[in-house]
Amino acid sequence: MALKNFFKFGKKKKKEEEIEETKETEKTEKIEKNIENEENKENKEDKEEKTKKGNEISEKNKKLKNEKKSEENKNEKGKEEKEAKEKKEEKIEKTKKKPKLKPLKDRLATPKKGFFSKLKEMFLGKTIDDELYEELEELLIQSDIGMDMTMEIVADLEKQVAKKRLKASQDVYEELKELLKDKLVYNTEENTKLDIQDGKLNIILVVGVNGVGKTTSIGKIAKKLKDEGKKVIIGAGDTFRAAAIEQIEEWGKRTGVEVVKQSHGSDPAAVIFDTVKTAKNRNFDVAILDTAGRLHNKRDLMKELEKINKIIKEQSGNDKFETLLVIDSTTGQNGLEQAKIFNEIVDLTGIILTKFDGTAKGGIIFPITNELKKPIKFIGVGEGIEDLRKFDSKEFVEAIFSD
Repeated sequence: MALKNFFKFGKKKKKEEEIEETKETEKTEKIEKNIENEENKENKEDKEEKTKKGNEISEKNKKLKNEKKSEENKNEKGKEEKEAKEKKEEKIEKTKKKPKLKPLKDRLATPKKGFFSKLKEMFLGKTIDDELYEELEELLIQSDIGMDMTMEIVADLEKQVAKKRLKASQDVYEELKELLKDKLVYNTEENTKLDIQDGKLNIILVVGVNGVGKTTSIGKIAKKLKDEGKKVIIGAGDTFRAAAIEQIEEWGKRTGVEVVKQSHGSDPAAVIFDTVKTAKNRNFDVAILDTAGRLHNKRDLMKELEKINKIIKEQSGNDKFETLLVIDSTTGQNGLEQAKIFNEIVDLTGIILTKFDGTAKGGIIFPITNELKKPIKFIGVGEGIEDLRKFDSKEFVEAIFSD
């Protein structure tokens, strides 16, 4: 009995221990579950916090990005406005630098009041007779047209008047105008242009005696070509006259054109050599070469120019290039005699007729181009850079014969 109770007690106790163990396990599991829930809660809160912070950072970055983009757009807009302003200012500056050209007829007031107005007045109400033709001859000679061309013009006029049976003096004047226009026959639109070709070195050799405006013409032509986008260099080849070198240097500074020079009295041919060599090696578009205007006689002039021509051809590889003669309009027939001498020595391609606005005669323009059979490339009608104008025979005739 006692043994039975003992086993019964032991069984009961074991059961109680199992129950207690189960309770302990449940308690442990509950605690673990609470801990897990707490951890999950914390993780969730942490995750939400991180997501919130991430969103805040993302929003902040987005805001910064938008602000940066806005700033960039603002800067870009500001840059565009600045560029537009600069272009506008540059355009205004160019307009200031390149004033509107006055009509040619306004620049030719002096010759118009002289020779050309006298020519017109002479025919007003006059009878067409020998006396009128004699008066015309005298006026033409006084106006620097020269004896030979005067006799030729008057003879042609008489023939045309007889052929067309002209009676009114105004009709005879109109016929004379046409005859004078014909004397500018070599001045076609094509002939009066400078022969400047792209992709090669172009040479412009400028000749003429001292005092005709040679150096000034070189500076003005250099400015025109540079404004057209050409890369230009000048050779100060008039080494006999110190002032010529200084003038060329001054024009170089004013126009931003490079000048090759040597000391006063040095060999002009050496300057030409250096200029052409430099121009070729550094891919210049145009080399404008000045030459001595003071040589004692025709033989010296010939020797010097022959030497220079040879150097140009050897260094540039060009057999043909522009050779321009500068003539002062106010010197009249003396200018024509100079032109004839130069035309014998070098192969002139054209004439630069300077100071035409300052001559009351003006007739010299007809024999210079007609007797030399060379076109006038430029005509000088003032002191300004733009007053050395490309010669247009149609514009000239309209301007000079206009009322």
